[in-house]
Amino acid sequence: MLPGEGDGGWWPVIALAGGAARHPGYLGDLAGLGDRHRLIVPQLRGVGNSPMPASTETGSYWRQAEDVERLRIHLGLERVALLGHSAGTRLALAYAAQFPGRVARLALITPPAGYLVDEPSDADELTGRRRGEPVFEAALAALKAGPADTDDEEAFNAWHQQAAPASYAAWGAAEQDHAGTGRWSLAAAKAYFSVDPPCDFAARLGGVTAPVLVVAGAEDCLTGLAPVLALAKLFPAGRAVVIERCGHYPWVEQPAAFREAVDAFLEGL
Repeated sequence: MLPGEGDGGWWPVIALAGGAARHPGYLGDLAGLGDRHRLIVPQLRGVGNSPMPASTETGSYWRQAEDVERLRIHLGLERVALLGHSAGTRLALAYAAQFPGRVARLALITPPAGYLVDEPSDADELTGRRRGEPVFEAALAALKAGPADTDDEEAFNAWHQQAAPASYAAWGAAEQDHAGTGRWSLAAAKAYFSVDPPCDFAARLGGVTAPVLVVAGAEDCLTGLAPVLALAKLFPAGRAVVIERCGHYPWVEQPAAFREAVDAFLEGL
């Protein structure tokens, strides 16, 4: 057991970055969450200092759940508190589906949810409200066009930068600074989606009895709002919090509201 585990603060929280396959440096300290809990931020397979696996399938989010389980054992924890952002929530959910009894808390930050729920996306409606903003329009066009070269990592990263303004509710100094952090690994991104999850993935989540928090950005044009809210309903103890004037990165865009929601959720550890 780690020092301070379960004393009302400093419980370890494993934070899983999204991207997919973006260097976790973009998470920062999650608006100071590391001051209250010990943040453990792994570099997923093929990202940063973590090498690509010999088998592509081992780098899939479904298979990397086994890595999270090995991390839990290494840390000497009976159960884990997991926080995933964006594509990182796929890994967090894959772990919860395969090891439901090992989850103490599960926080899903702006998760893509269309692959798990039947709720129609309202992303087009949210996007429509931003029409007429030149920076947003250019970013949206880049997002829809995709990278210029799907086999070139530099082009892949350049595309992410061009599309970045579409991820935020506003494009201020803080957002622009944040968008420049955390490089993407193209090979790792491809491996991340190399294994399709089982067809009963969503049904398995009904067996996750630990408390689950879903944090949605009210203006998240990447995920939409309605499917994200529907995701919380898959869990017996799931609930959703909507952060206003916020896109895909709530700890950057609305740090106080983000911390209020997450701190209250983790308080019972």
